[in-house]
Amino acid sequence: MRGVDVSVFNENVDWQALKAAGIEFAICRTGYGKTGFDENFQSNVDGAHKAGLICGAYHYSYALTPADAIEEAQFCKGIIERAGVMLELPVWFDMEDGDEYKKRHGFDFSKSNVTNICKTFLDNIKPLNCGVYSSLSWLEELIDWQSLGCEIWSAQWNSEDNFKGRMWQYTSELVIGGQTFNGDILYDKAVLGTTTTVAAATSTNDVIHNILSNAHAQSSTPAPTATPQPAKPQATSSNAQIQNILSNLKPQAGATKATTEASADDKIRNILANARNKK
Repeated sequence: MRGVDVSVFNENVDWQALKAAGIEFAICRTGYGKTGFDENFQSNVDGAHKAGLICGAYHYSYALTPADAIEEAQFCKGIIERAGVMLELPVWFDMEDGDEYKKRHGFDFSKSNVTNICKTFLDNIKPLNCGVYSSLSWLEELIDWQSLGCEIWSAQWNSEDNFKGRMWQYTSELVIGGQTFNGDILYDKAVLGTTTTVAAATSTNDVIHNILSNAHAQSSTPAPTATPQPAKPQATSSNAQIQNILSNLKPQAGATKATTEASADDKIRNILANARNKK
């Protein structure tokens, strides 16, 4: 899958042009450090979703110690909570020193310290699914990525990816519709649907939508046909299923709103459980 990563520095993104050019996903910056908020985070996610792209997020780290990483993780999680957005792809911890802030502030560039900072952020961003972004050189020399047990997004502006993690940032000069972006490749669609947002699913409809979306992403495998048929957008399919199910649910006499909604959730779970048992 082809994608881009964006921040406030990408002004007035033409999401429809990106979609038309074959871009399928966007990784949107939440912010940086312990207090830096990217004011375009929510509008970028909303714009990408409206154009039919799926989304993840990234947070640029200025952490010098694991204690700093805890604060950054809490700050990042809060940004996503307040935005109330659904992220189909992981949150990525951006570990680098692009502006040499770490170097100027006496950062310990040992592999143990850098790895520990990454691990601390990963532990404290939970329950959100999170991976680590870094350059090829940092992954080879400064991060014990094998010990982290997470997805890796490598940056190597090159015609070939020498790391081959889950995602590859291959250029900073992807030009689409007169705008320049960082270009990315996502190798495995199995990551879809694994990220949960803290602010998601506050209503019965939202809960059902999430259950159906995750069940479809994890268990449905299209049967091969002589002529491949274009798939309908997942959101439309899920919404249609939800409406059909809800329209058939009739409240029992004397039932309260709370008990009616609970029985609706139970019915959806039973339907999905039966569907899996038949496979």
